[in-house]
Amino acid sequence: MQPRFFAILTALLLGVLGLGSVAVTDWSPAAATSPAATTAPGGGAGARPAAVGGASATPTGDPAVWTRSTLRNKMMAEMDATDPGVALADLDKITKEKPYTVRFCHPIAHELGHAAVKRYHEDFQKVISFPHETCAAGYLHGAVEEMLNASTQPEVDLLKLCAPQNTGPCIHGVGHGTMFVAKQDVAKARDLCNKFTSDQNRIRCSEGLFMQLFGPDEEDEQAKANLPADKLAQDPLYPCKDQPSLFQSACFFYAPTFYLSSHDYPNHPEVYAEALKWCLNGKAGGGAADCSRGVGSRTMKYNLDREDWAAQQCATAADGWQRKACAEGLVSYYTVNYTDGGAAGRLCAKITNKEMQGYCRSAGGLSRSLD
Repeated sequence: MQPRFFAILTALLLGVLGLGSVAVTDWSPAAATSPAATTAPGGGAGARPAAVGGASATPTGDPAVWTRSTLRNKMMAEMDATDPGVALADLDKITKEKPYTVRFCHPIAHELGHAAVKRYHEDFQKVISFPHETCAAGYLHGAVEEMLNASTQPEVDLLKLCAPQNTGPCIHGVGHGTMFVAKQDVAKARDLCNKFTSDQNRIRCSEGLFMQLFGPDEEDEQAKANLPADKLAQDPLYPCKDQPSLFQSACFFYAPTFYLSSHDYPNHPEVYAEALKWCLNGKAGGGAADCSRGVGSRTMKYNLDREDWAAQQCATAADGWQRKACAEGLVSYYTVNYTDGGAAGRLCAKITNKEMQGYCRSAGGLSRSLD
């Protein structure tokens, strides 16, 4: 089986797991607009109202609108008072009740994993003894990161941490960890991923590597994205085309994460459609389809509570192949977040655009008709 097929298959299945069309892209963050909501295509809400410090509390004492910091502080306090299992269960409950929190629950789960390794004195088996699939296995990723960061022989230990099961989410977490060990040096992190003996596990590792590069843990100064402005001016999808073929798909898939965050996606809903145009910069290097899948995945992640609106963003692409790729990304993230067997069907049923609904059902392994 060819490495490119492995890469595409893995990116679709592990969408977390982990996106306009000018030659030179302005990567500086756009100025924030007024927090007032705007109207998005199809009548849905566009930019979401920004959470404010004075938001009224619910009867439970929780804020009416969660921010990353308020939810993070609650989860860390719960874990300190109880254990990771309690905090993760509550995080899962909140993300199910408030789907908009999904866009920042994964890095919060990462932090819980980091803290758990320190709490249990690097007893990895104890750390992962708690159910840890919440927020696309972010807790597991963070725990693996911390274990590798604390290791004196990371190039040896990275092969032991996930053994003998060597599950995809665990090796994805190793990929995140390689970037900590390599201090954001992609080539050095890639060499660590290459310690794995199979292409499948190297690809899984590369997914964590590039997810960490393009969407680092925002509160960790040592994990900030290392993307030189001059390189990005020459190649908007830097450094993807410079990667070995086995690593390119994951790079292109996660590159839109940085594009969206640096263009202030919460206050600029038009940026999703612009990201699809931006992905066309990858056509010459063969990465435009992977990039478009990545746009779909991030669009769904950041708009999990308005599925039809997310599909409408994919529908703005000029060509059918790109609309299809974007829909595949929508499905990949939705089914990673909602792991039950009926998730793809529920998503597709909410999409009103018939072409996009067909792409959705095809990506989800469903018949082309709802009947």
